[in-house]
Amino acid sequence: MQAMTRAQRNLPSLPHNLVEAAVRSALDEDLGLAGDITTNATVAPDTVAEAVIAARRPGVIAGLALAEAAFRAVGPETHFSIEIGDGETVEPGTVIARVSGNARTLLTAERVALNFLGRLSGIATLTRQYVDQIAGMHAKIVDTRKTTPGLRAFEKYAVRCGSGYNHRVGLFDAVLIKDNHIVASGGVAAAVRAAKAATGHMTKIEVEVDTLAQLEIVMREKVDCVLLDNMTPGDLAKAVNIVGGRCLTEASGGVNLETVKEIAQTGVDLISVGALTHSASVLDLGLDFIASPKQAVLQA
Repeated sequence: MQAMTRAQRNLPSLPHNLVEAAVRSALDEDLGLAGDITTNATVAPDTVAEAVIAARRPGVIAGLALAEAAFRAVGPETHFSIEIGDGETVEPGTVIARVSGNARTLLTAERVALNFLGRLSGIATLTRQYVDQIAGMHAKIVDTRKTTPGLRAFEKYAVRCGSGYNHRVGLFDAVLIKDNHIVASGGVAAAVRAAKAATGHMTKIEVEVDTLAQLEIVMREKVDCVLLDNMTPGDLAKAVNIVGGRCLTEASGGVNLETVKEIAQTGVDLISVGALTHSASVLDLGLDFIASPKQAVLQA
């Protein structure tokens, strides 16, 4: 995996209100009405502990703000120190963060913190693998709306941490006319014209096409981007030639780590990959207590 500087990553900030709401919901789910009955039964209330969060597999980190918020939501006085920032690569054994404070707090917040951090780091890791496959080429890797309900903002942030780019955030921020819209509206030209009549000049319009014949029609309507769906590399190259730089071209469908380089070689501007968010494996991370002379090591 290719390392990047903080300036090159140019990561956005996660909104505090979204972070706090997601963490609170996850903690409520985990704690229920009775709280952490195991920790409360076995650990004295005034016990103080230190722990490290470390990688158990190689990958790219994302989601530290959520992990920190989980610990602070349970114990506001918890100290959370970041060793490896979002967007940075890690190897097995790399310490990502150090956390200290009340032992009950650390144990109670541990799983929620690691769930967020592992999930988002998995997305960042997979994204970086795709990006590395087409390193030095023109195309950009972008995500889709195939995200976990309620976690889209975080999962799209994780894509950015992996050096990918974001497609539209939701149904509200861009027009994407797909095959079913075309059928329901009476044809691709009719759909484009209706979209232009209903939206302002600041709204981008993208149209999905399945064939080169459809593409020829769309190019007469002047759109901002065409989504070339499930086309062969040969047809993608022809499509790029037909467009001739008049709008952006996006390849979609049939994209995986084995095919993405050949797709990029066709000259498309964007390659959208639903797998970045719907099929990424969780990055294996762990929280381990640091033993004092009178403590045994507790391992997550």
